[in-house]
Amino acid sequence: MSGFGTGALGRVVRSGVGRRRVQTVVIAVAVMMAVASAVVAGSLMVAADAPFDKAFARQNGAHLTAEYDPAKASTAQLEATGRVDGVTATAGPYPVTSIRPVDGGGGHLRPVTLAGRSAPHADVDDLELSLGRWAEKPGEIVLTTQVAGPAFQPGSTLRSSDAADAPTLTVVGIAVSAGRSADAWATPAQVTALASKDTPVTSQMLYRLDSADTGGQIAAARKKLTAAVPQGALLGTQSYLDTKRAADTSAAVTIPFLIAFGVLGIAMSLIIVGSVVSGAVGTSLRRIGILKAIGFTPREVVRAYVAQALIPAGAGIALGVVLGNLLAVPLLNDTEQVYGTASLTVAWWVDVVVVVAALLVVGIAALVPALRAGRLRTVEAIAVGRAPRTGRGQWAHRAAGRLPLPRAVTYGLAAPFAHPVRTAAMLLAVAFGTVAATFALGLTSSLTAVAEAGDPESRAAVTVFTGTGGPTVTRGPAPAAGTAEPPAAADPARVRAAVEAQAGTASYYGKTQADVTVGGVSGTARASLYEGDSRSGAYEMISGHWITGRGQVVVPSRFLEKTGTELGDTIRVTHQGHTQTLRIVGEAFDTSDDELEIHANLADFPAAEPGVLLVEVKPGVLATEYARELAAEIQPLGGDAHANSPSEQDGLLLVVQAMAALLTLMLVSVAGLGVLNSVVLDTRERVHDLGVCKALGMSPRQTVGLVLASVAGIGVLGGLVGVPAGFALHAYVLPVMGDAAGTDLPPSVLDVYGTPRLVLLGLAGLTIALLGALLPAGWAARARTATALRTE
Repeated sequence: MSGFGTGALGRVVRSGVGRRRVQTVVIAVAVMMAVASAVVAGSLMVAADAPFDKAFARQNGAHLTAEYDPAKASTAQLEATGRVDGVTATAGPYPVTSIRPVDGGGGHLRPVTLAGRSAPHADVDDLELSLGRWAEKPGEIVLTTQVAGPAFQPGSTLRSSDAADAPTLTVVGIAVSAGRSADAWATPAQVTALASKDTPVTSQMLYRLDSADTGGQIAAARKKLTAAVPQGALLGTQSYLDTKRAADTSAAVTIPFLIAFGVLGIAMSLIIVGSVVSGAVGTSLRRIGILKAIGFTPREVVRAYVAQALIPAGAGIALGVVLGNLLAVPLLNDTEQVYGTASLTVAWWVDVVVVVAALLVVGIAALVPALRAGRLRTVEAIAVGRAPRTGRGQWAHRAAGRLPLPRAVTYGLAAPFAHPVRTAAMLLAVAFGTVAATFALGLTSSLTAVAEAGDPESRAAVTVFTGTGGPTVTRGPAPAAGTAEPPAAADPARVRAAVEAQAGTASYYGKTQADVTVGGVSGTARASLYEGDSRSGAYEMISGHWITGRGQVVVPSRFLEKTGTELGDTIRVTHQGHTQTLRIVGEAFDTSDDELEIHANLADFPAAEPGVLLVEVKPGVLATEYARELAAEIQPLGGDAHANSPSEQDGLLLVVQAMAALLTLMLVSVAGLGVLNSVVLDTRERVHDLGVCKALGMSPRQTVGLVLASVAGIGVLGGLVGVPAGFALHAYVLPVMGDAAGTDLPPSVLDVYGTPRLVLLGLAGLTIALLGALLPAGWAARARTATALRTE
């Protein structure tokens, strides 16, 4: 009997697995779902672990991107900068210009930094092509994944500008640049051809440094490069630390969310497997007694019941690993777009860790009830297994009988009290499923609110460019330092007058962005300056209020943290030699980047002019038609106008939402399987009672009602427990995600559960319970009366 697999113990195990087919399938599917979700979550956690560092190292990314004036520094002089002390590798010089493309529908894209490279590979910034090929001739362009998004694929076309004679460029490839050295690439000749007086060609050099871990080291290298070229030749630089900081922040945001779902998945696996094995022991007491009577030792009984759980669990683990790897691919593809990586496979050690952990969890969950089986006395097990238990739950039947409900329903409502342990396991499974649904719905709603709050300018119907500077409506990485923007060419007052005179104008406000210095803060800060009533374009407020007049400033959370200031304090802001003392009146929810930023009234800075006007149109006016007519009026003045498309959600938010939907579906499915298993056990134990009820006239419909009623109370109670728990989990995890992103969260992001939504979520527990019980209810309704009466 000691031989496992071919001896008596092996036959007992195989018999148990084959006889309890439903429990076997439930264990296999529940473990498969748990393992698949763990593989997905684990692979994404690995992808979120220093994604920038890995991609940057693989591509030999540029620590410092510098742009030079080719009229002041020759190619030989630029190549000689590679011998500056501290520089270990260089690439370039590459011709660079700025274009503002127009898509096939006539919509303006944000300004794009276009670099000329004859090949993607180089000693520094060795680009990876994720789709298509490299640009080989004029008329071809390669876009970064951030610019291309879902709208552009190889074969798509765009125009380099909205000018009538602007050349059309064909997208031939999509490339990944971890260091974001440019937004797009073309042949050097094409870049030179697209340059103009307003957007002249500059020379780009990419540098690797022997010491580049801190901003001070980067600044020191920049100082050496400035000294190595003629005065005024260095136009600007871009440090890789800024890109790294933004990427690491995005990665850190996903960790709390993944941990929350991971804990839910582990807990549900323990509950389901423990419930299944406990039910198998409870329904096999007589069999256990017989095994002991014929010579099986307690240790062999324990091994038999643990093995009966591990065999289907092993099949579930194998299927779960395969399913998890398949499901992870599209999510990793989205992660590639966010983090700039190009690995679409799950790390091998993630699969190994998940398999080992799953076996350990299943073994522990099965061991506790198996030990109970091993401790049972032989005579007691045979006696209890042959005689049905009486008396347990009778008080519940008496209490339910007093309710003004059909007898079949009251019988079902009282049934769970006959098996309190099994009922508790079912309740926990339903509650955890409800927690997952509640948390996921709140998370996706909050992330949608984040996307809407993060781009307030997109709320305006039309954006008007006054000609005094580049557009402030940007998506994706900013143009590289030193890249020229469209220069001043028009009188903002004339553009403003044209907007006011245009039929269909409801309201508008002006905005521009400028570099300012803040007292006590080294370096510069970015100031967004508003003219007029800007409440329609205000950021969501965490505390305080938006700008209402002169002398006020609104700042994001990171500004308060870095400067040690708080609401009510004053700061000194200098713009082009003009200094103003402004009072902090509000803390804004602004997730744009890690740069210090302030929002103030443009009237406080006389030297500034609005770069754009954000316009709301009257009801019934088409924004596209309005923009077309206004553009015709102001283009001769040097301005332009275009209708705004709805703001697209950030790639990271889409990844998290997709993960939330997938993992929630898995957890809810596991909860339903737990209910299915428990109801099957209850129905088989009561099959004789059901036969008696059928003999007394119970119809199949009433039988279905009885079985469904037996889980209805559990579903309602699971919803009442799960919804507050999911609400609390959301209230804990979202602020942690905000802290990882370096910001507090406004009420609009946290308060996403309305009363109707909470009521519907409360019904989620009932829905899970009823769906899980539907199959065994149908089986009970179809069972023949005579067959049921003969079954003991």
